[in-house]
Amino acid sequence: MMNYQAAAAVRADGLTVVRGGRTVLRDLSFQIPRSTVTGLLGPSGCGKSTLMRAVVGTQARVSGTLEVLGHPAGTAPLRSRVGYVTQAPSVYSDLTARQNLDYFASVLGLTRDERREQVERALADVDLTSRADALAGNLSGGQRSRVSLAVALLGTPDLLVLDEPTVGLDPVLRRDLWSLFHRLVAERGTTLLVSSHAMDEADRCERLLLMRAGRLLADDTPEALRDRTGAGTVEDAFLHLVDTARREEQGNRAVPGEAAR
Repeated sequence: MMNYQAAAAVRADGLTVVRGGRTVLRDLSFQIPRSTVTGLLGPSGCGKSTLMRAVVGTQARVSGTLEVLGHPAGTAPLRSRVGYVTQAPSVYSDLTARQNLDYFASVLGLTRDERREQVERALADVDLTSRADALAGNLSGGQRSRVSLAVALLGTPDLLVLDEPTVGLDPVLRRDLWSLFHRLVAERGTTLLVSSHAMDEADRCERLLLMRAGRLLADDTPEALRDRTGAGTVEDAFLHLVDTARREEQGNRAVPGEAAR
């Protein structure tokens, strides 16, 4: 039987983030198994981006335990092992797609031959070889997003953290990207944490973290969530969990008043 904890790429226990006097993430505990695609799903503003920033080590005021690939999140040993793609494309508009990749490959310290090989591979991975010499500023929004993803693929990271990578893409590109994500797992053993607010993407994931208002509602497989809630879809399962959480919150608020009477 697999040791779930030993196989975890990310392990959180009591993870809390306070920003501006407001608790954005509240006491999250979960594990993300290695070599899987884990979906982080929930409505906009629920804390998904904050959690991803905590995982890659760029979020301030983090308390609790958060380990990534066996190290505290954000520490030096993880710099070349974790790839991160933000919602906004992080590329230089006055460089071509290829020049952007070559620049970031040099930052990673790759040799000239390594840079050439990895740049071409990354361009092929995101299907941008035909647009490799176009200025990033002249690419469509979806193409710029794919350049950002290609940058994150440089150096063959063990963990890819992707913040809503399919937002705004047409159905064909969304399908192709999800195929790429699963190919990275199958061929390279990469672990992916992919956020989305589109529940129809849930069944493309092997595990799901469902969030609402800074809290974790579920950490399970899509099949187990549907079985547990008796729902036909993950979206219905999520709504069931939201309704259950609301009832519990209302009940907790009612208790002090009842005691007072």
